[in-house]
Amino acid sequence: MIVAKQIHKSYGSLEILKGVDLHINSGEVVSIVGSSGAGKTTLLTILGTLDRPDSGQVLINGQNVVELNDKKLAAFRNENIGFVFQFHHLLPEFTALENICIPAFIAKKSKKESEVRALELLELFNLKDRATHKPSELSGGEQQRVAVARALINNPKVIFADEPSGNLDSKNADELHQLFFKLRDELKQTFVIVTHNNELAKMADRTLVMKDGRISI
Repeated sequence: MIVAKQIHKSYGSLEILKGVDLHINSGEVVSIVGSSGAGKTTLLTILGTLDRPDSGQVLINGQNVVELNDKKLAAFRNENIGFVFQFHHLLPEFTALENICIPAFIAKKSKKESEVRALELLELFNLKDRATHKPSELSGGEQQRVAVARALINNPKVIFADEPSGNLDSKNADELHQLFFKLRDELKQTFVIVTHNNELAKMADRTLVMKDGRISI
């Protein structure tokens, strides 16, 4: 489903990724762990098409995304990839429902179709009664669940998450982790998660350890 071959990335004279190879199967939850500066987030942004490698290949469902121009890459990203970050990045002036719909609107889906799907996700996440609430009216855990719903609105092939529970207390973090595996089980969703949370890493189907710009396990 995702194949990376000899990914190299430097910023100036600083070499961050030193030839990363990996393979991730559809419907798999894979965690990426390692000390700060090991290259985890850089790898995630390259796999998620938010940045380009200096050399190497990234194939998602057989498509070498490195070869796509910026316009085609943006369209591919919107259709195939979802993102969840440590900070939810919800737009404060919009309701939960409106925030979830934004990627669908970018994909030029109709308002009715987008809202129906968004409400389905809110119900799945036990948030339907919060549809008209703005982010400031939601708890931290609720905000992050809305962010996950937003990532899912276009039925992406894979969700990339960077420290998704890093800003949550232990109870909300545990609920979010359980949600990921519920989505894997019910929707066959693929997750690639950078985390420092040992419990989440242990729950994953596989854990990849990064050290000095390479995957050591």
